[in-house]
Amino acid sequence: MILSRRRFLQTSTALALLPRAAHAVSSDLIAQEAMQQIAPSGYPATPVWTYGGSVPGVDIRVPQGGRVRRKLINNLSQPTAVHWHGIRIDNAMDGVPGLTQDAVETGQSFDYDFVAPDAGTYWYHSHNRSMEQVARGLYGPLIVEDSSPPDVDKDMTLMLDDWRLDPETAHVVDDFDNGHDLSHAGRLGNLVSVNGSFDPAYNVGSGERLRLRLINASNARIFDLALDGLTGWIVALDGMPLTTPLPVEGDFPLAPAQRADLIVDVTAPSGDVASLASIERDGGYGLVRFTVTEESTQRRQGVEALPANNMPEFQYDEAPLHRMSLQGGAMRWLEGAKLGDQDLTGRELAQLGRFWALNGYAERPKDPFLDARQGQVHRIEFLNETAFPHAMHLHGHHFRIILPDGSLGPWRDTVLVDRGQTRQIALVADNPGDWLLHCHMLGHAASGMMSWFRVS
Repeated sequence: MILSRRRFLQTSTALALLPRAAHAVSSDLIAQEAMQQIAPSGYPATPVWTYGGSVPGVDIRVPQGGRVRRKLINNLSQPTAVHWHGIRIDNAMDGVPGLTQDAVETGQSFDYDFVAPDAGTYWYHSHNRSMEQVARGLYGPLIVEDSSPPDVDKDMTLMLDDWRLDPETAHVVDDFDNGHDLSHAGRLGNLVSVNGSFDPAYNVGSGERLRLRLINASNARIFDLALDGLTGWIVALDGMPLTTPLPVEGDFPLAPAQRADLIVDVTAPSGDVASLASIERDGGYGLVRFTVTEESTQRRQGVEALPANNMPEFQYDEAPLHRMSLQGGAMRWLEGAKLGDQDLTGRELAQLGRFWALNGYAERPKDPFLDARQGQVHRIEFLNETAFPHAMHLHGHHFRIILPDGSLGPWRDTVLVDRGQTRQIALVADNPGDWLLHCHMLGHAASGMMSWFRVS
């Protein structure tokens, strides 16, 4: 049985989605193995690693300002930990082994307990051996509900991922030390899933209004997304509401770890099919199908901004600037970088599985990249000297992108820096602790693109 990527993308097989209400919700977050039908019907089920028995993991929802209490129980064969991505969290709860906690060994547990201050779309995922553990399915949605939610008919969370599956067994291909992936664009799969299913379908009504919470949980794939049979607006990015909703015209990118909240109206007529589509070099294909089963009698006009989260106002003009060079990778091999206290050649680093560096360090350095006083404003300038894009993520903070005209763009927690590009961000260092800063192409982080900053 040949399981080519083209065959995956061209098939029209539909797999029913497990209703979110069917997921068991408890105070325990159990990391465990399970079997799930990731590939189309007719292919074998896939052994996956899960939180609670399915991919995505249990759907965690709390009101804004609510408390998340989950005991992680590790029933896997590897140590693990949970990072709560995008939440301005207490440092001890951030889930980074070696920086904020010890990895949770097999058979052991760890209690996570924190307040979720900001409404929006977030997610949680493993932060130990992330390239492998996330690729095997260790992730789930974390939704912090608005105090005044928008007027929509359906609120839908869509977690996008890609899987590298063996064409005969449909097992996850166990090649996580693949030097080509580590030194190039990262681990790209041959099947794209939404909420753990290939080519899922939802029933909607023509004229209905939907909230689509999009989460890119993939290792390295940058999705270029478009709407077909839907008219929409982006209303939030990385959990943070936009001041003015942005109409979706053409396609828009969603890098690994980024989120986008859309409000969309179903414009396709009854009996037709609308879709969220991925645009690629060889054309577009549907990721999610919305089967239009009826006509809605309600029609809405325009979209209002979501209520803003309580984010700090600041001026950045006199803020100190810290430059971070993104270095290495195929075609621009490291000529030398530090690994601990050693200065190694590019060949020596490659032999150790290190292909990337941040400011000349091919792993998390001993000293912080930035040592900030609490409440200070700082700028970071990312200079991408490599031949590949990188999704740079800061833990514990959101930041604002500084636009080319000098104005402040949207709040984000992950910024996509294209090859040869320079991007500047500004942040208020208002959350004390030691925080990770890394590329969220997880293979790039595993092979060198890892740093940290301190707020005290």
